[in-house]
Amino acid sequence: MSENAAKTREELFAFLDGLGIAHKTVDHAPVFTVAESVALRDEIPGGHTKNLFVKDKKDRYFLLTVEENAAVDLKQVHNAIGGSGRVSFGRPEKLMEYLGVAPGSVTAFGAINDTAENVTFVLDAELMAHEIVNCHPLSNDATTSIASGDLIRFMEATGHKPLVLKVTS
Repeated sequence: MSENAAKTREELFAFLDGLGIAHKTVDHAPVFTVAESVALRDEIPGGHTKNLFVKDKKDRYFLLTVEENAAVDLKQVHNAIGGSGRVSFGRPEKLMEYLGVAPGSVTAFGAINDTAENVTFVLDAELMAHEIVNCHPLSNDATTSIASGDLIRFMEATGHKPLVLKVTS
């Protein structure tokens, strides 16, 4: 994020609009876990996400965005993503510094705040098979729906080349 303040949800939406990317947002009570968000499934179609902010042994950071019920083997995922040794969860301070979000609000849209490109974004191939992907718009009190191809376009417009890989078991 460097010296810039974290973007707001309104700035995120303006960025998407500027790219001509259609998006729809549903406001809801804050949700901190996948289990808490299950009630939203009937209201919001598409693939729902779970995000893992991890780092490897060389302090390289990754955001793994996978389908909400998918399992990620943290002992093996470094092989798929090109990490150096096993990954561990990144500290909340780094999450805020790099992606401008707090734990519980982690989202692929955090790429808009990673202006120094400190994070490698990994989108699970099974999640990306959904036509629509749902992510928090930088806070956990809403869910924004976007076409999976447009999520990649968004990330590329932020200067990131996301890896689309099978990282779930």
